[in-house]
Amino acid sequence: MIRIVQASLVILMFTTVNEPASSKSLNADFWLFGEFTQNVPCRGDGSDPAELKARISPDQIEAEAGVCTFLDTRSEADRLKAHALCQFPAGPLMGDFTFTKKPDGTIDFVDRDGTYAAILYRCSK
Repeated sequence: MIRIVQASLVILMFTTVNEPASSKSLNADFWLFGEFTQNVPCRGDGSDPAELKARISPDQIEAEAGVCTFLDTRSEADRLKAHALCQFPAGPLMGDFTFTKKPDGTIDFVDRDGTYAAILYRCSK
């Protein structure tokens, strides 16, 4: 997830969002929430590398590189579009992401411009 956030936000730091934030609250049992690894299946035994781990909650994404707080979310069946403010040691960045639930239980992640994509594997919910 660190790579997701780092790559996405470096690209998106030059992006301006013209839509006002109108976040709707997501239920705590929403399909996106839980713990994940990026681009490799989660072992779930505590041996997954920290740099590949991420936790997604109703309010934010937490990863080793930083925290992204959802400012606006739009849910469409098996897809969630999110506008987020991310806090990193180098400073804050704005980003737009799309998460798509796949039939095999993985989640596709892509930034707004499609320049970075990853597969998220669930560790737990």
